[in-house]
Amino acid sequence: MRITEAAKRLGMSPRMLRYREALGLLPPVREQGAHRRFGPDELAAVAQGVELEKRFDVSPAELAFALRVLSEPGVAAAVRDLGVRIGRIQVPRRALDFEKEKALRLLRPPGR
Repeated sequence: MRITEAAKRLGMSPRMLRYREALGLLPPVREQGAHRRFGPDELAAVAQGVELEKRFDVSPAELAFALRVLSEPGVAAAVRDLGVRIGRIQVPRRALDFEKEKALRLLRPPGR
């Protein structure tokens, strides 16, 4: 189906569907004439995105950025670094740090 029919079924405007496409929130499927065709899979993907936005109270742009963080390691690292800097994320303890702390505890005299 074409975008007008898909938008009607999803309860949104064709403009909102185009916006979601620009954000990368639609599967990349087009027919030869450059017109997007919507099938059951595309409708389900849009509906799932809308449901996530409502459940977690985020905008389509925020959802698109979350997908980018999940798919691009450099972006994920930069966001993680910011989270640590502002105190929203704790620095993960490395296994070697844990083993070092354990060894130091074992080496301490009793009662200290």
